[in-house]
Amino acid sequence: MSKEMRVPTVGESISEVTVGQWFKKDGDQVQLDEVLCELESDKATFEFPAEASGTLRIKAKEGETVEIGGLICVIEASATAAAPNPVAAAAVVVPAAAPAAPVAAANPASSIKEMVVPTVGESITEVTLANWIKKDGDQVTLDEIIADVDSDKATFELPAEATGILRHVAKEGDVLEIGGLICRIEVGGTASAAANTPAPAAPVAAPTTNAENYATGHASPAASKILAEKGIDSATLAGTGKDGRVTKEDAMTASAPVASPAPATTPSPAVSAAPVVTTVSGARAVRREKMSSLRKTVSRRLVAVKNETAMLTTFNEVNMKPIMDLRSKFKDQFKEKHGVGLGFMSFFTKAVCVALKEWPAVNAQIDGNEMVFHDFCDISIAVSAPKGLVVPVIRNAENLSFDQIEKEIVRLAGKARDNKLSIEEMTGGTFTITNGGVFGSMMSTPIINAPQSAILGMHNIVERPIAENGQVVIRPMMYLALSYDHRIIDGRESVSFLVRVKQLLEDPTRLMFGV
Repeated sequence: MSKEMRVPTVGESISEVTVGQWFKKDGDQVQLDEVLCELESDKATFEFPAEASGTLRIKAKEGETVEIGGLICVIEASATAAAPNPVAAAAVVVPAAAPAAPVAAANPASSIKEMVVPTVGESITEVTLANWIKKDGDQVTLDEIIADVDSDKATFELPAEATGILRHVAKEGDVLEIGGLICRIEVGGTASAAANTPAPAAPVAAPTTNAENYATGHASPAASKILAEKGIDSATLAGTGKDGRVTKEDAMTASAPVASPAPATTPSPAVSAAPVVTTVSGARAVRREKMSSLRKTVSRRLVAVKNETAMLTTFNEVNMKPIMDLRSKFKDQFKEKHGVGLGFMSFFTKAVCVALKEWPAVNAQIDGNEMVFHDFCDISIAVSAPKGLVVPVIRNAENLSFDQIEKEIVRLAGKARDNKLSIEEMTGGTFTITNGGVFGSMMSTPIINAPQSAILGMHNIVERPIAENGQVVIRPMMYLALSYDHRIIDGRESVSFLVRVKQLLEDPTRLMFGV
């Protein structure tokens, strides 16, 4: 009876993997769940554990590319059961008590809790393991936080689902599908049991690590590709992988042989002055970082918006003096009464809500062959967070007062900076406001936040000369930009919407009286 082991489904868009490194040789005796080899996809490297105990028969060699579902190896269960036992018995004849110890150590681990990626959102199909808070082999308790997991929308904590010894399955940076295995917890295990468990594994690993073998100085397929781009010979690197193998991480951290040796020998022949001039004295290190799930998702969506919408931008300018005068007059009383500062965002949010009610197409979106109009204003506010741009939503902003809007902005911005925003707080907006002015932007064409149909861009306030009542005066001016989907919003609606926002901001008393 034999068990065929095939490449599992490791991601929605992954169709093939590369066999990285075999930890076991053809004909070796293997145990259930023992790691046999590494498989490398275009997104991550993951371990391939044995699905049965028996004799290993390798079908795919190192460096070979195998499609999803392709045969990697076969484990002969029945034939192996008899073969290794006499050898093992002969090897362990004298220490009769030795077999009893592994049996006792195995009992605590007999009950194993497998932890998989939970469902974290309707549209989320995969997550990235950000970092392990608990190490492999640590004692953990029920509901103790053991890892941080990143989705394309938020970061959330992963609590332990049982008490026992933690065994890592996924590595930091691995991309996992919803339902994918993250770790195992040996329920009821203790730290002392953990110390006993690795003991049998040591003799197995020891004979394998010879001084020199095929793996020494040999790069994995993913590492070879990176080293080729950098122009580095794998033989010059000391690999940190098994048996000295050069891993993907080694390749990413390796720096190309600094260009100084080559120029140093070149000047000597005949050309004396020119090569010396071209010598670079400063450091020229190159650093590579893996894109986070959030960054990859934002990139994909922004490109999709540019390709799938008829996006157009219209501009106008606003005299910010009336709002600035109001703020300077009432900001102290406002903060004393409401406990929050009076900023520009509350004025813009209120003005946008009034204009959206008058021009509902700007607050709508396309769903297939239908246009969906909203009778409410869920305003998304773009916030720059440590891990990238996030867009939390102020719900029913049309019903909120100035102080309620300011408090909600402060609350959401604080959660964004701490990476604590929930998925619910970042989905369902109907219109977006982004403020590039805080970074000094004078003019921009913001990209629509799909599936919304429009976005308002604020910019920095600059004192400029303008004509007012037939005279040239200096006023604090701001450029406004409205990017919109021309498939659902016509030019008349977009321009009229922006003119209405300008009117409300230049005479903020209109916001008080709703005129």
